[in-house]
Amino acid sequence: MNAERTHSDSDTAEITDGLRKGLLLGAAVLVLVLPPAISHFSSTPAPAQHAGAAVRAADFGSEQPSPDARHMANWVATSRDNKSMSFVIVDKKDAKVYVFDPQAQLKAAAPALLGSAIGDDTAPGVGDKPLDKVLPEEKTTPAGRFIAEKGQDTRGEDVVWVDYDAGVSMHRVLKVPERLASLESPSKDDNRMSFGCINLPPEFFEGALRPAVLQGGAVIYILPETRPLGATFASYYDVDARAEVAQH
Repeated sequence: MNAERTHSDSDTAEITDGLRKGLLLGAAVLVLVLPPAISHFSSTPAPAQHAGAAVRAADFGSEQPSPDARHMANWVATSRDNKSMSFVIVDKKDAKVYVFDPQAQLKAAAPALLGSAIGDDTAPGVGDKPLDKVLPEEKTTPAGRFIAEKGQDTRGEDVVWVDYDAGVSMHRVLKVPERLASLESPSKDDNRMSFGCINLPPEFFEGALRPAVLQGGAVIYILPETRPLGATFASYYDVDARAEVAQH
């Protein structure tokens, strides 16, 4: 998207967060960890972790996650796909974000605002489009496995990059009445209003997400909403039943 375009409305401010080019370390970072997930960075799944691996159940504390979020966290904990880094689960269906430490202990959870369009893929070239050329159906938050990267938007505010080329980041919610109201609402039905970026409460971003990324890095798992979990991630063996046993 064109970084020179400026608009005064809230959508422009959020898209400006996505108008970057120059602060990411580059594609080399993406290959530091070969993902066993079927993500935007891997079209072929890596060999699955063996079903005989010792089961580790992620600790959600008092949180009550969706079955998909629990399955994904248990699978990460068991497969150690996070490579000793913190990890983040973004549950688009529940509009909820969870940050775990490397040992799969929940550090914090918070609601989130997500792309206004339902979908799990990034529209080709959307990251380079001018704002007024982005179609409603292109405002998606992509599903997949991503390596978090610290960076800055064009206003100089720090963000966590999810998909740099697509302009998708995790950042503090903009101080716009409708966005603040939606984030504070108990309903998840009004949390779809961004261009694809993941808007978070400032205290969650500053107190949980940013420290996790700065202190050892983080892997971000964005769960799909239009296809089964197994079609996006290579969680080939069912850890849920065995994780439940491991918790007792």
